[in-house]
Amino acid sequence: QVQLVESGGGLVQPGGSLTLSCAASGSIFSIVAMGWYRQAPGKQRELVAVITSGGMTIYADSVKGRFTISRENASNTVCLQMNSLKAEDTAVYYCNTKNRRGVVVTTYWGQGTQVTVSS
Repeated sequence: QVQLVESGGGLVQPGGSLTLSCAASGSIFSIVAMGWYRQAPGKQRELVAVITSGGMTIYADSVKGRFTISRENASNTVCLQMNSLKAEDTAVYYCNTKNRRGVVVTTYWGQGTQVTVSS
């Protein structure tokens, strides 16, 4: 059992910045990857950014050059720095982690945090 606690969501103006944080706790053996997904009303949940245990990153084309994902291994925390925010970035953002224990890999999700970009 792994718990994910998200923070940092809120209301920002177009062109502004916001940083999301997610801390994992519980029965952690080895985190394979952590990342962020988002879901806008009426749309499917989509990948935003992922960082692997080895530090490799993956970004959605829509956020490349604007968002940066990073991690702090000591506290099992992942952060998403969001710059040059657009109205289209408005969504509920969900933290995600893949935890390995032995040969079993399990995916966990946070409760989500609202990000609203509006003037």
